[in-house]
Amino acid sequence: MRIGQALLAADVGTLDDTSGDEAGSGSPTVGESSRVPAWHAPLGDALLGGRITAAQHDAIRRGLGEPPRPVATSPTILGEDATPELSAQVRAVTVAEVWSLAARQMIDEAGTTTVEELRVRARLARDLLDPEGANERFLRRYEARAFRVWTDADGVQHARIDFDDEMGAWVQSILAAALRPRRGGPRFVDPAEQRAADALTDDPRTNDQLAYDLMMDVLRAGALASEKDGFGARQPGVRIVVVKDGLSHRDAFGRLLATAHLEDGGAPIAGTTVDRTLCVVGSTTITVDGSGNPLDVGREQRLFTSRQRIALAARDGGCLWPMCDRPASSCELHHCDHYAEGGRTDTDRGIMLCRHHHMAMHHHGWRITRQANGAFVLHPPPGRAEPIELHSRSGSRWAWDPPPRSGTGWRAA
Repeated sequence: MRIGQALLAADVGTLDDTSGDEAGSGSPTVGESSRVPAWHAPLGDALLGGRITAAQHDAIRRGLGEPPRPVATSPTILGEDATPELSAQVRAVTVAEVWSLAARQMIDEAGTTTVEELRVRARLARDLLDPEGANERFLRRYEARAFRVWTDADGVQHARIDFDDEMGAWVQSILAAALRPRRGGPRFVDPAEQRAADALTDDPRTNDQLAYDLMMDVLRAGALASEKDGFGARQPGVRIVVVKDGLSHRDAFGRLLATAHLEDGGAPIAGTTVDRTLCVVGSTTITVDGSGNPLDVGREQRLFTSRQRIALAARDGGCLWPMCDRPASSCELHHCDHYAEGGRTDTDRGIMLCRHHHMAMHHHGWRITRQANGAFVLHPPPGRAEPIELHSRSGSRWAWDPPPRSGTGWRAA
C-alpha cells in the first residue's frame, strides 16, 4: 500500500507557482501553475523499470522520509520584493531537488547493498541533509521509550521494550559480544577463549534462549559483573563516529548540529547524543588522508593493533565483500599483501572482512589488490567473473570520497 501511494503521489506531482516572472519588472512574481514531479519520482521510475525491487523502494522511500518544509520567513532568496510565502515555495522546490538527488544515489547503490543496509544509508543521508530534524526525530524516539511487562491468559509473562537509539545500540552490542561464536566473528587465538567458543557453539540452547539467559544474568549481576563473566573476549560497547569538522555548528538552542553514525551498522546518531557522549567518555581522534587512509598508525608486526582496528573500522564500516552486512566488530583484518611474502601490517594495505568471506577468499582462490591509494579490488578465481571494485560502508565515507566537481550528487547540493 505504501508503494502504491508513493507511485500515485509521484505521478500526480506537486504544484509549482514560482515559474513566472513579469517582463521587465526584475522581480519574481507568481506565474502560471505547473506540475513539478515529486522528489521520489525517480524511485517509482526505477521500480517500474526493474532497477530496484519493491523492498528496496520501500527502504529508500521510508529511510529518506519527507523533506522538511521551509517556514515562510524574510524573503532573502529572491530579493526584497518577493513575499515570504514565495521564498518558502522556492526553498521547498530546492530542498525537494536535493532529496531527489539523494534518492538517485541510493538507487545506484541498491545493486550492491542489502535492503537493511540500504535503509540505514538512506536514514543517514536524511540526517546529514537535515541535522536539525535529526535531533527532533531522536527526541521523539527517546520520548517514546518504554518497557512493559504483562501476563497472558495462560500465565506466561511477556515483556516489550521500545528502545531509544543509544540504548538499542548498547543492547545489540551486548548480544553481539556474547553470541559472537554463534553468529560468526574473528577467530580465537587463545586456547581458553577457543574452548569457551566451542562450548557456546555446542550449547543445545537456541540463540533466543541464550540471549534471554544472558540478559537475565546482566540484570542480576548489574554493575558488579566483570565483562569477561558475561560477555567473553570482547567487552560490549558502542562507538560513535563523527567528522570532527562538523563539531562547531550549533542551533539557536545550543544543540550540536552534527550527524554521526554507529561504527557497527552505520545507523545515524543525532548531534545531541554526540555532545553528551563527548562529555561522558571523551573521544579518539583519527587523522586520515584524502582517500580515507588513517595516518601515522602503521605497524610492522604480524597482527593489527587495537588502534589500527579502530581506524580501519571507521574507514571501512564493516566487511567490504559485496552484499555482506557484517559489522566491524564481527570482522577480521586481511593483509592485501601476504605477510609471509613480505607484506606490511599497515592500514593502507589492510581491509575488513568477516570471518566467512576471509576464509572463502583464502580457501577458494580469491584475492584483493590495491594500487597506491586507489580502491580495493576483489579478484575472483580465474575465469569466474570480472574484478569487483570495493567501496567503504562507513557513514563517513563522503568525507574522503567527495562528489565530482561537476556538482552532481546530494552531498554537493
